Amino acid sequence: MNKELIEALELLEKEKNISKATLLEAIENSLITACKNHFGKADNVKVNINPNTGDFAVYAEKEVVEEVEDPVLQISLAEAKMKDPKYNLGDIVQFPIESKSFGRIATQNAKNVILQKIREEERNMQFNDWYKREKDVVTGIVQRYLNRNVSIDLGKVDAILTEAEQVKGEVFRPTERIKVFVLEVRDTPKGPKISVSRTHPDLVKRLFEAEVTEVRDGTVEIKAIAREPGSRTKIAVWSNDPNVDPVGACVGMNGARVNSIVNELRGEKIDIITWDENAAYLIENALSPAKVICVVADEEMREAQVIVPDYQLSLAIGKEGQNARLAAKLTGYKIDIKSETQARETGLFEQMGIDDQEEGVYDDFPADFEIAASEDYPEENYEEQEN
Repeated sequence: MNKELIEALELLEKEKNISKATLLEAIENSLITACKNHFGKADNVKVNINPNTGDFAVYAEKEVVEEVEDPVLQISLAEAKMKDPKYNLGDIVQFPIESKSFGRIATQNAKNVILQKIREEERNMQFNDWYKREKDVVTGIVQRYLNRNVSIDLGKVDAILTEAEQVKGEVFRPTERIKVFVLEVRDTPKGPKISVSRTHPDLVKRLFEAEVTEVRDGTVEIKAIAREPGSRTKIAVWSNDPNVDPVGACVGMNGARVNSIVNELRGEKIDIITWDENAAYLIENALSPAKVICVVADEEMREAQVIVPDYQLSLAIGKEGQNARLAAKLTGYKIDIKSETQARETGLFEQMGIDDQEEGVYDDFPADFEIAASEDYPEENYEEQEN
């Protein structure tokens, strides 16, 4: 029996990843519970289990007293000396308990204690495992739609992709494999509750870490991400190795790396730009693919004035202002874009104190410079351009 017990514990340890010591502790507690149900009290019950052989002993400890008040916890001196003449007042006498004498209800309760412990440990293991994967990307299998939410099978647990975390327009088919970003893992009585996302900017970051070796090993850093899920993402990258081109590393041979991520995001466009500590150069890069004549950036006010060629204005702004909006999110600057003609008509070149034929970027506004509001642009400037 003891050999079979150890083999069963080792099998459980492999299947459910629960340590044998934890299972033995559960058996000890179950035997104590059985004693309590059988005798009505188990404060003095001790259980010893050999973890190697599986042999176990259950015994009750009773204190030697002059006058017995509680026969479950105490034994008289005369009775103790009948057991062994060496016993004196205050000594502890151990009485073996035969587990075979337990009733059916006590035995069933002991079994339930073991099963409950196994379920608790399995739930704790799952929670700890998934808690470590919070803020990471995992692959799941679409199970079914729950109203407008999607149930995702992640193996031993399920996750919920809520409507708010779904990319607008994405439709999933049952059994389809998708990558999701683990937003939060919470412990509940029914097991870990996992919330996932397809819209979080860090989903793109984790996908690049998985796809681009240089990002994964830290040679290339992703400094900032701005994303409008399902439409376009801009990321700013920087290389810690002067011999490694950060943009080229992320794009890959013939665009293989970035295309793999675009496919995973179902066609979402990705602009990869070079990060620059100089805010003006960073803003110029962020407005790519539009060409820029000059940029003036005020680091204290976190505002920037940008002048672009007339034919590049709508491209710089983007459809419904998307390109400018993403550039502002990426850099953290409020960006005001003017065409070359607008700048010349409003005297912007003169206010900026530069030659209107000179192209370049500038770090700070002149003290008396007033920023024009981007809302002043005529609506016809917000037209889609081919990228």
